[in-house]
Amino acid sequence: MISPKELLNAYANGIFPMADSRDDPEAKWYTSRRRGIIPLDEFRVSSNVRRIIRNNHYYIKFDYAFRQVMEACADRESTWISHEIVDSYCRLHELGYAHSVSVYNRQWELVGGQYGVSLKAAYFGESMFGWDKEASKVALYWCHQALKQGGFELWDTQFWTQHLSQFGCVEIPADEYEKRLQSALQKEAEFKAVDTTQ
Repeated sequence: MISPKELLNAYANGIFPMADSRDDPEAKWYTSRRRGIIPLDEFRVSSNVRRIIRNNHYYIKFDYAFRQVMEACADRESTWISHEIVDSYCRLHELGYAHSVSVYNRQWELVGGQYGVSLKAAYFGESMFGWDKEASKVALYWCHQALKQGGFELWDTQFWTQHLSQFGCVEIPADEYEKRLQSALQKEAEFKAVDTTQ
């Protein structure tokens, strides 16, 4: 297992772990010359997602069933979320540094979610999943609400992807990312449940 101290120190320096497979016994450490972030004031979702949220189509939970959310994120043909990473982040969650948003259908079955790591006013989004209509996007929406209300300044996605661009994700150079990260690490923020009734 990767120790909480080692993980948090890595995040404070713009480094994050990824495994080669689910059963990889030891994760590798990565950084990026260009970094993906979602500016909190520029986050967006489609009108369809907003309609689903407005209609209270799903139940939302914060920091609930964290391991289950991680396991669901890892439940795909190819994954960088190894057993070691799951155990390590569950320990971070117990210490209050890793968080999740989980999405449930009307039968209270888990159908979507996301998880990430918080450090001061920086939030590092790790992974998300959706097994039902727009469920992953609903999870991301509520994550954004929690970050805004909690006073976060930086929302790191590690990489820019076409998929993330629909939510406002942009790519910035490593030196610009470093400035934003250091600024966020000088401020306090808190990831906590927000009111999901519209």
